Amino acid sequence: MPPPTAALSVPSSSSPSLFPLSSFPSSNKPQVGFCPTPSRLRLTNFTSLPKPKSPPRKLTPLSAVSIEKETVISERPDTFLREADGQDDASVRSRFQRMILEVQDSVCAALEAVDGAGKFKEDAWTRPGGGGGISRVLQDGAVFEKAGVNISVVYGVMPPEAYRAAKASATDQKPGPVPFFAAGVSSVLHPKNPFAPTLHFNYRYFETDAPKDAPGAPRQWWFGGGTDLTPAYIFEEDVKHFHSIQKKACDKFDPSFYPRFKKWCDDYFYIKHRGERRGLGGIFFDDLNDYDQEMLLSFATECANSVVSAYIPIIEKRKDTPFNESQKAWQQLRRGRYVEFNLVYDRGTTFGLKTGGRIESILVSLPLSARWEYDHKPEEGSEEWKLLDACINPKEWI
Repeated sequence: MPPPTAALSVPSSSSPSLFPLSSFPSSNKPQVGFCPTPSRLRLTNFTSLPKPKSPPRKLTPLSAVSIEKETVISERPDTFLREADGQDDASVRSRFQRMILEVQDSVCAALEAVDGAGKFKEDAWTRPGGGGGISRVLQDGAVFEKAGVNISVVYGVMPPEAYRAAKASATDQKPGPVPFFAAGVSSVLHPKNPFAPTLHFNYRYFETDAPKDAPGAPRQWWFGGGTDLTPAYIFEEDVKHFHSIQKKACDKFDPSFYPRFKKWCDDYFYIKHRGERRGLGGIFFDDLNDYDQEMLLSFATECANSVVSAYIPIIEKRKDTPFNESQKAWQQLRRGRYVEFNLVYDRGTTFGLKTGGRIESILVSLPLSARWEYDHKPEEGSEEWKLLDACINPKEWI
């Protein structure tokens, strides 16, 4: 008898954003808290429960961050930028917005072409605090089980706890509500074939201004993002091709970038409770502002524009490879690891959950299906074991 399994089915998202900053609050919205459930009740006789000797204590909300709901709109605007926020074509904000829109178009066109059957559903949305985004999801295509490619351009005011969640540096704490601007493109691609790898990429730009109770504080800005590969089976030529494209993009700007950001990626996508990485890495960086702003804008653009050349050749090679039920089950188990990382450790996902954002938007990166088997261990020396070993012991692929 096979070991017990559990399957996860996640509804598709037709709206807002893979980029979690779309959940940032504006101001003066209602706050919410969650009430804990008693650990044990005598279900046989509720009336016998003793009355409390004193009034129940007031519960402290787990999150004091207010909720702001996105609104789906019928037509996408020409820009999500306000006139006062940099509609000038030469501004970093305007150029980054243009870049992520172009990347969304180019990636979606490439994915539809390789899928051959599936088409992206598009929703444009706005938020009361300012800005909005465009969400595109392809589901149940010929090649892709689920693919999301979303952009957002948002601004407003965020509480200090949201600022700390958004920024990697734990010591950098603002004392009061922080005006911010954030823009990004984010994508997760889950193919059907277990020999075709999952891909994630995200590139974002962030600005904050001085909070009202800290006049004169300097404006801050930073870039973040990365592209990483999560296969169920290792084809070394595929992984080397993927990493070589990442290195090529990095080397155009600084030869130290690829080894630095490759290690950062391996360290970031680490599932601590499993002692393994989510996949076979790529590049990842955050809070990057120690270089010229123009250089970093060009670097983020180069990385985002490299996604198609890094990923599509691999998909074209593997999408029609014959597979059996056992190999499909292994892919589903690895997707379970993907879910675990995103829900437990990913900063973007945990930020969205803590700030009460729209749940379908926050969880759009999850696959349609995943699998957990009790105490599953691949046979040593098998192809599945080789993948797990590479996730436990990161390799230098090039």
